[in-house]
Amino acid sequence: MSSLSGRLLTEAAGTAWIVFVGCGSLILNGALSQGSGAGLVAPVAFGLALATASYAARGLSGAHFNPAVTIGFAVAQRFRVSHLLPYIAAQILGATAGAALLDIVAGGRPGFDLAISDFGANGYAEHSPGDFQLQSALVLELTMSLAFVWMNLQISRRALRTIAPMVNGACLCAIYVIAVPVTNGSINPARSSGPALFVGGWALDQLWLFWAAPIAGGVLAGLLHSCPGVDRKARAAGVTRKAVERP
Repeated sequence: MSSLSGRLLTEAAGTAWIVFVGCGSLILNGALSQGSGAGLVAPVAFGLALATASYAARGLSGAHFNPAVTIGFAVAQRFRVSHLLPYIAAQILGATAGAALLDIVAGGRPGFDLAISDFGANGYAEHSPGDFQLQSALVLELTMSLAFVWMNLQISRRALRTIAPMVNGACLCAIYVIAVPVTNGSINPARSSGPALFVGGWALDQLWLFWAAPIAGGVLAGLLHSCPGVDRKARAAGVTRKAVERP
């Protein structure tokens, strides 16, 4: 495992990549077709961005790229609490850098105006792509964050680490198929913060939801993963697997 500074740099770079590619699919593809990234374009882009970043970074930082995931691992006692705030800060800085790079690219198109673009920011009510209200956004972000973080915890065991990036990417893609029409797809407070800082106004006013719901989901996932019954089943599975593998 690399030093803490190396891990933080990896988390920042990976989060920047996810924001640039994922939000870029919403903004740049929206310039060419109706729907502003609706359909499978944005979900696939976010999923592939997470999978590729995870393959590159899993041996370096754990490939969280998401404060909800980091908090979930800490609650499950799979991550040092002393590294929690540095990881989250690195993820936010990375997301901001990714949004800044995307602003430069998008600004090269005649007629692009950040002031009237949602810039891939997350929102509800009149700022939801499908006009979904607060309760819909809250329930979706909470439950999907719970599922995503729990999936991360389940497949982070040594025996599954080789396929973990692909599974995480596929899971995020599936979640975003549902989430993009409702909130533009968050499940990640850092991903939400980068674009919101550039949009300002309504995006910052509604940002609280895209911190509160994913973090609550991450905490619940960590608690679920830590349940004694879950641990016993995991240990039993590990013992059975070792017994089968013995010559």
